[in-house]
Amino acid sequence: MTQELYDVAVIGAGVSGCAVARELARYDARVCVIEKEEDVCSGTSKANSAIVHAGFDAQPGSLMAKLNVEGNRLMYEWAKELNYGVIPVGSLVVCVSEESRAGLDVLLERGRANGVPDLRIIERDELVAMEPNISDEAVAALYAPTGGIVDCFGLTIALAENATANGVEFLFEAPVSDVRLEGDVWEVTAGDAVVRARAVVNAAGVYADQIHNLVATPDDRLTIVARKGEYYLLDNTVGDYVRHTVFMLPTAMGKGVLVSPTVHGNLIVGPTATDVDDKEATDTTAEGLAEVVAKCSLTVKDVPLRESITNFAGLRAHQQAHDFVIGEVEGAPRFFDCAAIESPGLTSAPAIGQMLARQIGERLGLSEKPEGEFDPTRPGVVNLVIASFDEWAELCRRDPAYGNVVCRCCRVSEAQIVDVIRRNPAATSLDAIKRRTGAMMGRCQGGFCTPKIMEILERELGMDPRDIAKNAKGSELLVDEGRA
Repeated sequence: MTQELYDVAVIGAGVSGCAVARELARYDARVCVIEKEEDVCSGTSKANSAIVHAGFDAQPGSLMAKLNVEGNRLMYEWAKELNYGVIPVGSLVVCVSEESRAGLDVLLERGRANGVPDLRIIERDELVAMEPNISDEAVAALYAPTGGIVDCFGLTIALAENATANGVEFLFEAPVSDVRLEGDVWEVTAGDAVVRARAVVNAAGVYADQIHNLVATPDDRLTIVARKGEYYLLDNTVGDYVRHTVFMLPTAMGKGVLVSPTVHGNLIVGPTATDVDDKEATDTTAEGLAEVVAKCSLTVKDVPLRESITNFAGLRAHQQAHDFVIGEVEGAPRFFDCAAIESPGLTSAPAIGQMLARQIGERLGLSEKPEGEFDPTRPGVVNLVIASFDEWAELCRRDPAYGNVVCRCCRVSEAQIVDVIRRNPAATSLDAIKRRTGAMMGRCQGGFCTPKIMEILERELGMDPRDIAKNAKGSELLVDEGRA
């Protein structure tokens, strides 16, 4: 790739990087996305609350507030084009004492200043009618109808697939070790490749500070702290225990522990907020999970945590100023940061993509593609959970592999798995298939279907089964001690 010259190289294939790439695909430009892992959506974008925030929490006038509210609007619009799951369930910020009621008034006024529509404070009787399992101590709540839940995997993958269909290239398993300006061209050393581009976007998540500091002046250093959040994920048998996203009143460390349904039918509980030195520290801890247990009961009573099917932890890219860092870096021409994208970064991603693509297009003098040359749509993956019997029967008539259910917990067929393997970017690991189809995400956590999925990967990609990995190299499931 050393001889290639791109207009833009995007470092990071999380939701922000993929949103920027998708919006850059509207221009007559060559775009490459560089990712250190084997697939998109492998960092912060895959391990979060999967919430569409309404926009009442960010400080008025901040970039975070502006992009949150605009991203919320776009999140529902883009779903019609890109076919990812999003549901406007609404959100509730619950107050559990009369003494703290003033906190709801602060959020109400802040939300109105940010332009959040239809916000209102509801009293206990209405709150209980909306959420029968609300805490007995709850006295009132801030209700935001535009809050929602989203398939964070599906959103990121949809953006990547649509970007690819419109000419964007992806380079995987290519960790960036150096970025330098040679004349008018940026040279990005990524694994064994050197990617040359007129402009660079730094969307490297918790590593965005390291990438930024490769090109910034000594007095413009950036520090990103990895803020760990630990979660419980409960079985879909209790997915309707709450109907809305239920928040605690926020603190300086974030929005606190939430209880929420998910678009996949589960119940999610968490997260904690602990700053850690290790940017790969996605382990769960006894202390963190105990904190989730203690705090969730403050807003929702008798949360059925015994129905937990897994625990996980994710990292947020926290920056001390608690605002997004977006724009051209001073002293580094045509190098753009997309950094410190912590909550509500997922919600803001569509607006971030539009904002940065517009800035880069103007800076490089790019022309938009002629009408009809950019296709904003992306076909979704079949979901047999919501398909009617007649719809499923018709799918089976067209392709009998839809009748071969591989994942029983989440009702995923052979045909769906083959579909995502053959798409671009392709699903070539077990986690990549999990994120695209939901297979291995159910009660047995892949205990039944994993060997069957490995057989399909072996057949479709001609892979040696010993090379089939959970995610990146080094996570292979089969071991042959005699293999050279």
